[in-house]
Amino acid sequence: MIELRASLSKIEELKGKIEELEDALRNSELRMERLERSNEQWQEQFHHAQSQIRDRDYIMGEAVTQVREVADHLQSLVVQADVLSLNYESESSRGRELARLLKGVKALSIKAKLYM
Repeated sequence: MIELRASLSKIEELKGKIEELEDALRNSELRMERLERSNEQWQEQFHHAQSQIRDRDYIMGEAVTQVREVADHLQSLVVQADVLSLNYESESSRGRELARLLKGVKALSIKAKLYM
């Protein structure tokens, strides 16, 4: 009879440990689910950031292309400005004003060379 009571006591003790282990397993499963959701959210944010970077890079590339086109156009304007300023420089006050404006175009062209 004493052995039977000891066995029952041991069984109750084991049942308690099993319940503790089941609780620990449920808690671990819940933590794992939270971590998986968190990981999914981080992945979504990462992909969104990558998309924004691609968009920004595309826009910057387009801007650089446009700046180069403007710089090229300024270069051709400089050539034209040189010819016109020689023709109009001394003829009249309007000619001198035009020559001054054309020199301004030339100065812009020099600054634009930095972007080429």
